[in-house]
Amino acid sequence: MIDPYSRVIDYLRISITDRCNLRCIYCMPPEGLEPKGREEMLRYEEIERVAREFIQLGVTRFRITGGEPLIRKGITELIRGLAGLDGVEDLSLTTNGLLLDRYALELKQAGLRRVNISLDSLDSERYHYITRGGDFHQVLRGIRSALEVGLNPVKLNVVVIRGVNDDEVLDFVELARTLPVWVRFIEFMPMGGESFWTPEKFIPSEEVKERVLERYSLEALPQWSSGGPSALEQGLSPAFHPETRSAMVGNGPAIYWRTPGAVGRVGFISSMTQHSCHRCNRLRLTAEGRLRSCLLADEEIDLRPSLREGGTKEALKRLIERAARSKPPGHQLSPAGRSHARGQMSAIGG
Repeated sequence: MIDPYSRVIDYLRISITDRCNLRCIYCMPPEGLEPKGREEMLRYEEIERVAREFIQLGVTRFRITGGEPLIRKGITELIRGLAGLDGVEDLSLTTNGLLLDRYALELKQAGLRRVNISLDSLDSERYHYITRGGDFHQVLRGIRSALEVGLNPVKLNVVVIRGVNDDEVLDFVELARTLPVWVRFIEFMPMGGESFWTPEKFIPSEEVKERVLERYSLEALPQWSSGGPSALEQGLSPAFHPETRSAMVGNGPAIYWRTPGAVGRVGFISSMTQHSCHRCNRLRLTAEGRLRSCLLADEEIDLRPSLREGGTKEALKRLIERAARSKPPGHQLSPAGRSHARGQMSAIGG
């Protein structure tokens, strides 16, 4: 599919639950959220049907999200079903990692290729505070299991919050020097736990990068690019340029680097200060079956009635194409502003 701004849509993020076994300070209010009823969630066979239609429209990459997807029963069977569809080139999952030690091998055997793990601190007490109760050591076991079974790459998502965990930036860089993980520093966004958000807690990626450069040099890495030639194919140099700070771009919003001698990578996701909307290649399916053209979009296109009331393949296709046509050119989120998106990050799937 191609949207009105000539962006190729080849990626669908699928939230399978709005429930989570954590209540991270930037994602949920302290009291948590009232979950939707089971019948409001798309069934696995409905998700597979939607995926088949997306494949027919040229989408080849799928990511399973939540909430926390590993708390939904039968997750391995969903992965197996999606991985077995003709046309699926990449299948990944985003998790908080608490249950990954238990499921990593099953997921890999079912066809999962790679995994993103949310990890905002390497200090167990601070991690417990940020997640409101999470077990840091259990997440570490999940990371080790993911690496051991061959999920590749294993990416660690780190939301950097001033005064909370920004003093751990170099610790995470060191982690990527010794473990084959991709650490991604993500700018704090005013979504989900909005009562926690203040502009003073925001720290731009450029400042995080400057902290890294005080100790390390950075080497840009060749990466793939969706919907067009890669940076290397365009003749761009993979070397770090000290004046422009230019680097390779990949399939998603992250820009990746490596410190010399490191076995892992370091990436920066600058959703607030350097929008990557011009190369956005995705749609989002909420756990309730609503398509979002943008994380911050107010409009949602409900697929569930068509799925449950005998809608034809052609009708479902038209709804999907309508979502692609509704993609905006970009979002207006900025450090000084607030999100007005309808819904919670934990239900949308990030």
